Amino acid sequence: MEILEIENLSFTYPESKCETLSGISFSVNYGEFVTLCGGTGSGKTTLLKMLKPELSPLGKKEGTVKYSGKELNIVSAKQSAGEIGYVMQNPEQQIVTDTVLHELSFGLENLGTKQNVMRRKIAETASYFGISQWIDKKTDELSGGQKQLLNLASVMIMSPKLLILDEPTAQLDPVSAEEFIGILKKINSELGVTIIISEHRLEGILPISDKLLILENGKVIHFGRPGEVAGNIGNNRKILEAMPASVRLYHMTGGETECPIDIKAGKRYIEKRYGSNVRAYPVAERALKNPVLTVKKVSFRYSRNDKDILSEVNLEVYEREIFCILGANGSGKTTLLSVMAGLLAPYTGKIEINGKNIKKYRSGELYNHCLSYLPQDVQTLFMKNTVAEELEGADTRISELFSDMERIIEMHPYDLSGGEQQILALAKVISTNPSILLLDEPTKGIDAQSKKRLTAILKKLREEGMTIIAVTHDTEFSAECADRCALSFAGELISAEETHRFFAENSFYTTPTSRIVRDIAENVITPEEFSELYSDSDKEREL
Repeated sequence: MEILEIENLSFTYPESKCETLSGISFSVNYGEFVTLCGGTGSGKTTLLKMLKPELSPLGKKEGTVKYSGKELNIVSAKQSAGEIGYVMQNPEQQIVTDTVLHELSFGLENLGTKQNVMRRKIAETASYFGISQWIDKKTDELSGGQKQLLNLASVMIMSPKLLILDEPTAQLDPVSAEEFIGILKKINSELGVTIIISEHRLEGILPISDKLLILENGKVIHFGRPGEVAGNIGNNRKILEAMPASVRLYHMTGGETECPIDIKAGKRYIEKRYGSNVRAYPVAERALKNPVLTVKKVSFRYSRNDKDILSEVNLEVYEREIFCILGANGSGKTTLLSVMAGLLAPYTGKIEINGKNIKKYRSGELYNHCLSYLPQDVQTLFMKNTVAEELEGADTRISELFSDMERIIEMHPYDLSGGEQQILALAKVISTNPSILLLDEPTKGIDAQSKKRLTAILKKLREEGMTIIAVTHDTEFSAECADRCALSFAGELISAEETHRFFAENSFYTTPTSRIVRDIAENVITPEEFSELYSDSDKEREL
């Protein structure tokens, strides 16, 4: 039986010349797990919001959306609030109260739930999601991963039949993301809740999905079983680059068997195809000299009675280097970046920029072609009414970041998708042409093609003399562009290493490709490197 029926759905935002969604038709059965993917600006968020009446955007709509056989526009507000749950990409945007307890209570109170029932539901939900130990905590004290888990619990406490999630792991570290996806699998299999999730990170999602729906330019181009869809997209490079490493390796090596969609199946495929043909990828370390940013025994806490967020951190970053910092949510990565940017002052230690103590920079001198900073909340950078105004005077190379500038050029920055906002903010900070560029989660919410364009631009800027430091959860982005990587743990920086050595020796903070091929291919951390290393083997097979 169908819980959702979408028939010939089209949508155009006010004053826009182009349709965001065009002739979309598909249905979802009760209890199915459906993954939605597509490029930045392909219409994913718009489609998801049109499945939740309270979030449905203003604009010209054609076609129908039915929920449980009833047109969505006549579903009552109470039924929608209780039965259709929605989890947003940014955890901060969904939390509305001061404590975990109040957040769990909020939805039930609005539904008029009796006090005794509410208490029981809170106890049951907190236990199910493993958040009982921080029930009395303030919400602003939670890490990003904890906030997103709380958002999910706050939605599930109302026992929805349909759960919609818009890139919920975008701001989570790899370990937290895997745990979050595991909970979604549990909700789907144990509670029978129908799930529709939009994601760019597909590694853990595809294996637990019943259907994969791919959008391109506002249209459905594929809808079906994940393995079948993944096996039939070899000619669509844009979509293929968004697929899990196992799928990309399959197509790069001319796969002839069933397409693997997870790490386990990918390992089996590679080992069967290449057997004992063990090779090592040659790694040439860049010569790094002339430190431009030095962190010396820096410690920081937000108040005198708090514990240290940073504890005697030491770091040297060099001229013409791309340096990536990975680590769990709440490990101090963003705080360290803010200290480097001069936005927070450590209580011990010092920061030196180009050999000069950061405290000695005066009258905006630090930010005048010296240092630029991309914050996590990119909307704080937008001050104009259109994208064109935001980019006025920007370097012409910045347009390389955008796949469809014409479509968005006259739009208000706040009307862009999350990924498009990220790209616009990146364009703004890069166009200031600093010698040191600090980036906090630069690939958050952007698609694989945009990520590759960004990587190419950052490498070009590095060759021109820029030093780039990025805090990121994106292991594949780090693997493709970083010269060195470090792990943030308990307020310290652990093991700043050359990128291949860093990922090849890690088990959890590593790339999916490394997990798949490490038994036969040493130092390989991307699908492209594996293809380069074993291309002659594939040619021999063809002969």
